[in-house]
Amino acid sequence: MDSMRRLSGKECVIVSFSMTQYPEDKAERYALLLRQADALMEGIAHPMVQMANISALLYAALQDINWCGFYLMHEGSLLLGPFCGLPACVRIPLGRGVCGTAAAQNHIQRVADVHAFPGHIACDSASRSEIVLPLCHQGRVVAVLDIDSPLPCRFDETDEIMLSQLVSSIMSHCDFTTCHYSLR
Repeated sequence: MDSMRRLSGKECVIVSFSMTQYPEDKAERYALLLRQADALMEGIAHPMVQMANISALLYAALQDINWCGFYLMHEGSLLLGPFCGLPACVRIPLGRGVCGTAAAQNHIQRVADVHAFPGHIACDSASRSEIVLPLCHQGRVVAVLDIDSPLPCRFDETDEIMLSQLVSSIMSHCDFTTCHYSLR
């Protein structure tokens, strides 16, 4: 964050955020993004707050994406959570599409061509590639981070590694025991 100001009190934390000029180099871009994410998540443990800010941060920081956000586990399926982009599918059954597959298998899905993915759910017809990372609490998937791109083959191993670090950071900052999500 170019300038970040914190005023802490019992009742509120105020964070000032200005638009950042991100480096062109992917590793440098992610290094900055991870530092920003940690700063944004400091002192707040509620997952919904974290997911909302992280969605906005990713949308601002990552190049060539058209949607990013979270789906939350609820009663055996994924429900739309905080996101940036066009309106999206509200409920995704486990095992369906890239998000449902990631949640059902508890495994990262990095898809170069979503049109070749069996059962792909096309919320935005402009999406061509996608990466989905599960978030786990006490060994169970509680949410997934979903990022779409209008470019084929947009996501590579560097994206997967760095986004995995981001998910780990989210999980270390969030207290999912306070949530009423129906865990799988």
